[in-house]
Amino acid sequence: MKRNLEPIEYKENTEALAKFAKALGHPTRIAILKHLENQSCCFTGDLVEVFPLAQSTISQHLKELKNAGLIQGELKPPKIKYCIHQENWNIAKSLFQQFFD
Repeated sequence: MKRNLEPIEYKENTEALAKFAKALGHPTRIAILKHLENQSCCFTGDLVEVFPLAQSTISQHLKELKNAGLIQGELKPPKIKYCIHQENWNIAKSLFQQFFD
C-alpha cells in the first residue's frame, strides 16, 4: 500500500529525483559513476586515462555530477579528488526505487 506524501515532501522528493535524473541523462556520467562506485576516490587525470575524452569534457561531466550532489570533490592541490557522495547516492537510489515501484 502506497502512503500519501505531504505536499512539501512530494515536492522535495520529485525535485530531487528530477535533479538526479538530469545528471544521469548522459552515458558518460553514468559510466563515471559506475567507475567511481568501484573506487574509493580518483582524480580527474585518472578518469582521462579510463575514458577516451578530453580532460575538459571529463571536468564538465564531473561538474554536472557534483552540482547534482552525486559526487563530491576534495581539493588536493593542484588536483581535485572525486568520490561518490554516499548519503546523496543512497537517497538517489531510494528515490528511483520508489519511482519504479
